[in-house]
Amino acid sequence: MEALFHHLAQVNIARMRAPLDDPSMSDFVSRIDEINALADSDPGFVWRWTDSDNGPFTAPDLLFNLSVWKSVDALRDYVYRGEHAHLFRDRLKWFLSPDGPTLALWWIPAGQQPTPAASKERLEHLAEHGPTPFAFSFKHSFLPS
Repeated sequence: MEALFHHLAQVNIARMRAPLDDPSMSDFVSRIDEINALADSDPGFVWRWTDSDNGPFTAPDLLFNLSVWKSVDALRDYVYRGEHAHLFRDRLKWFLSPDGPTLALWWIPAGQQPTPAASKERLEHLAEHGPTPFAFSFKHSFLPS
């Protein structure tokens, strides 16, 4: 279901097994631009946070992704179908097993752009309280209010 006046914000994080310039990360790094271009051209994609537009996100062992999508279904299709799904299946080659939520979803007014600080708050809320309309997951999603 697409929300007319809302978009879906999402943050996902992953702790890298090695720095991006380490040879063990080369298969992943070689596909970053391709996978981002696929997201950018997806009809459900709205916006993605980038260092060049918003300043660096400083956490050397953390891969951080913050984006906005038209709907939960649009994001789910991108994540679990197509080329992104291949990288997702192989994620433990490059990333450590998580010790808490690595993905948080929440609704924002259409046209708004979430911040890294807001995304951190959403991840922490999901870890502490489980899925709520403030922060949820694919498995337990909520409609916009």
